Amino acid sequence: MPRTSPWQAARATLAALVTALSVLIPGAPAAAAADSFRNPVNPSADPSLIHHDGFYYVATTRGDRIGIWRSRSLATLAAAPEQVVWRDQDGSRDRQMWAPAFRHVGSRWYVYYTASDGVNANHRMYVLESAGDDPMGPYTFKAKIADFGEYAIDGEPITHDGRQYFVWAGPGRGMGGPAQLYIARMSNPWTVTGGRVAIPADGGCTEVREGPTPLHRDGRTFLTYSTCDTGKPDYQLWMKCIADGADPMVAANWRQHPGPVFARNDATGVWGPGHHSFFRSPDGTEDWIAYHAKNTTTYTYDFRTTRVQRFTWNADGTPDFGRPLAAGATQRLPSGDPGAETSVINDFDPQVTYASSWQSGSGCGNQCFWGNDHWSGQAGATATVTFTGTRVALLSVRDRGNGIAAISIDGGPEQRVDYYSGIRVGEQLNYLSPVLPAGTHTLRVRVTGERNPASGSTVISMDRIEVF
Repeated sequence: MPRTSPWQAARATLAALVTALSVLIPGAPAAAAADSFRNPVNPSADPSLIHHDGFYYVATTRGDRIGIWRSRSLATLAAAPEQVVWRDQDGSRDRQMWAPAFRHVGSRWYVYYTASDGVNANHRMYVLESAGDDPMGPYTFKAKIADFGEYAIDGEPITHDGRQYFVWAGPGRGMGGPAQLYIARMSNPWTVTGGRVAIPADGGCTEVREGPTPLHRDGRTFLTYSTCDTGKPDYQLWMKCIADGADPMVAANWRQHPGPVFARNDATGVWGPGHHSFFRSPDGTEDWIAYHAKNTTTYTYDFRTTRVQRFTWNADGTPDFGRPLAAGATQRLPSGDPGAETSVINDFDPQVTYASSWQSGSGCGNQCFWGNDHWSGQAGATATVTFTGTRVALLSVRDRGNGIAAISIDGGPEQRVDYYSGIRVGEQLNYLSPVLPAGTHTLRVRVTGERNPASGSTVISMDRIEVF
């Protein structure tokens, strides 16, 4: 039977009050709100996110392909379908495809990315060109770029004093030589000309300088980059800058900013923030950063998801990126975003009813939405969510002791979902429904009592329900 208590009723009342204030208090939980959203906005890493001609576009690391997602509102980007725009038939560059980056030049779009033949040391950089003026392509292979005969990743153009340059990372990652940033001149969007210059860069560690990304404002070009290995919780952003009028091909002209500018936030459960891009709000009045991060301190390349948040500027003209917000923090949409009728349901909200034996509590802390969740390992126990929308997503903890759930919509066929993970990770996307007719629906999660052989138990958790 559904379980309620005076405490839960009081909590629901408090949630309604916080919801009413959420558009005024960034990070507060929110129910239906056309001008708010929560992270992540994409389930992959190394985001290049832009807003162009009424749409957001994001490309992330997919490994064997280049994929792009598109949405009119940031609030619905997480539910947008992936469109694969490039797969390669050349065995020298058809694997380990990383870090695509958009650039718009004239009436064409260019996507810069890294790929190899499956051997990490053989990573080189490449560029695709669109057939027309559409970020979704179609694309064709254009060229290998900035090949100096050694490991090279994460390249993208920058503009300084109206001239084009290309910046990238190499060799690093045990490939020999220093973990280094490089810059070279460009003669067109797919060609580097002349020699390269190494840009020494601090980073609080020795192993990585990667993902250099430009940002220009008020007479300076800022070059932000990631350090300390993306698999570690201390992956973070550092920054150099150069004044307009100074030659970027002279390494000494780049001034080092002391200390990290964007780093782990243990209080909000966000670790390893980095490999980022910048975009403006649709009306051009706000600056935003897109980055990947994890909800675990474990050294792993898995579970990196794309998040976004607004940033501001310090009195000295440098960017102030603040601290990474919790994955479930409700944020206002960028100014000029048309919005979408999205909502979020917490596991304690009245839209969720439980049958049979479930436990609840706040022991999961910042790995859970609003610091709490429900869980059950009893075969046949169910949680039923009533929602109004066209799509629903379930996010919760995955762990070594989790089992297999059976999930159904409106009494339809069940889909089995394994909640097991070899490491504990919070607010992980476990299920995204198919597109549904507009209206009210029910989602049921059933504990099957089954688990895969690696798991220690059959527990299923209920935490955050995102409605689109």
